[in-house]
Amino acid sequence: MINNYNILLNMVNDYKSLKEIEAIGLGGSSTANTADNKSDYDIYIYGKSEPPVEARRQIAEKYADKLEIDNHNFETGDVFCLRDSGKPIDIMYRHPDFIENNIKWVWEEHNASLGYTTCFIDNIKKTEIFYDKNGWLKKMQERVDTPYPEKLAENIIKKNFNYLKDAMFSFYDQLVSAVERDDFVSVNHRCAAFLASYFDAVFAKNRILNPGEKKLVPFALKNCKILPEGFESDVKTLSVGEVPKRVPAAARMVENLRKIL
Repeated sequence: MINNYNILLNMVNDYKSLKEIEAIGLGGSSTANTADNKSDYDIYIYGKSEPPVEARRQIAEKYADKLEIDNHNFETGDVFCLRDSGKPIDIMYRHPDFIENNIKWVWEEHNASLGYTTCFIDNIKKTEIFYDKNGWLKKMQERVDTPYPEKLAENIIKKNFNYLKDAMFSFYDQLVSAVERDDFVSVNHRCAAFLASYFDAVFAKNRILNPGEKKLVPFALKNCKILPEGFESDVKTLSVGEVPKRVPAAARMVENLRKIL
């Protein structure tokens, strides 16, 4: 049987030889106990400057034939599939300041966003450290290894719940307009935005970090002690139900969430 983890360790030894690299960590579903046979390995490489593209390509070519180096679809990254097992590898290059600023803004200053507020906090907290030249990544984990800030929970709930339906031009209002226009593309956009804020509020109520965008229903059922009535069925209806049923589902979700907040 191919041991992908040992291959990862060999890769880390190659990457840490690059002078630009300060820390390397494994994150995503692999460290959140949510991985399945479709999951990739998310590797986060931190440095104040990005390693040369050609050096990254040479490392990837040791382990893969199918690769895409230096894509910028979301952030600077390299993606490839391990030659022997076909396991996808997603490498992301991040500046340490990006993480430090996020920890400060969210965890320490208690600022909320519309959806996914604590995702990077969750990412850092669950990262398995492979390499940490000067102990920076360990220090970041220590900064977030504290109780969930009550003020942050309050701010997440206030911001996200209000924009679900109570605020002017709320996600609910936009969804209603999209359905009335029979604009199915806009319907999906509004449902996705609604769900991002909905889950942010649910997780904040339970003082649980937001794990991102995958497998949120089973994650919530397993980890949240307090959930709105009809949680699973209403989320499914809003996500993949017939379009006429989505507006009533969104309205129920808001009112049932209001009851537990």
